[in-house]
Amino acid sequence: MPESYFVGIDVGASAVKSVVIDESGNLLGLDVRRSGHDFEASARASFDEALRAANLEPRDVVRIVSTGYGRRNIVFSDDTRTEIGCHAGGCFHYFSRAITVVDIGGQDNKVIKVDDRGRRVNFKMNRKCAAGTGAFLEEMANRLAVPLDGLDGLARSAGGEATLGSYCTVFSATEVLGKIRAGTPLADLVKGIFRSVVKRVMEMEPLTGTVVATGGVVAHNSGIVEILAEEIGRPVLVPPHPQCTGALGAALFARDSEE
Repeated sequence: MPESYFVGIDVGASAVKSVVIDESGNLLGLDVRRSGHDFEASARASFDEALRAANLEPRDVVRIVSTGYGRRNIVFSDDTRTEIGCHAGGCFHYFSRAITVVDIGGQDNKVIKVDDRGRRVNFKMNRKCAAGTGAFLEEMANRLAVPLDGLDGLARSAGGEATLGSYCTVFSATEVLGKIRAGTPLADLVKGIFRSVVKRVMEMEPLTGTVVATGGVVAHNSGIVEILAEEIGRPVLVPPHPQCTGALGAALFARDSEE
């Protein structure tokens, strides 16, 4: 029997992620790109690139499952699943135990509790405020005239840390401007911004047990993971390709629905 291959596509508000796996759940190809204004076109391009990375053709794919904010826009997928289930499944694939998943995305945050059998027992999602998300970091980078991909290096070089009292994006921007005027070092400001992201996440739900961090913010800012570990007083696990965990979960749903 020829090998079967499965695809998961996570269409977030900021980025599209595609993952190709085989029957054993091995990741063979992936792609990450901006969602843009046309979710369908971006997902199609991401799907094609993930297949190229896996050295496969569309005819090799048995099933496609889409997830995320724009999952219903993907007309070429065979099924859809919620991002909560897909992030839980993707993380449990790597850490098969009871875990608390913290997903810090471009537009929202999720805290998902998973038991030792991979079942979701609870979740919280923040969609009402940009604070603590990738959008918040983008706004802060713009205010500081710093490239978004330069934030992590700045935070790591900080000799101190600015304290930000507000978690609201608008109020935080005003507070940051005040600290700039007062002469606070740039690196200390960025580290304080990272701390505010972590604290905003921790307000959502107690982070009990083994904590696994995922999402685009985690993928590009390991300093945030270190601050999170410091705040909870224990190590935080990060899966391979943390921005693609939801897409991996969708691919696993695609595989399992064929069994």
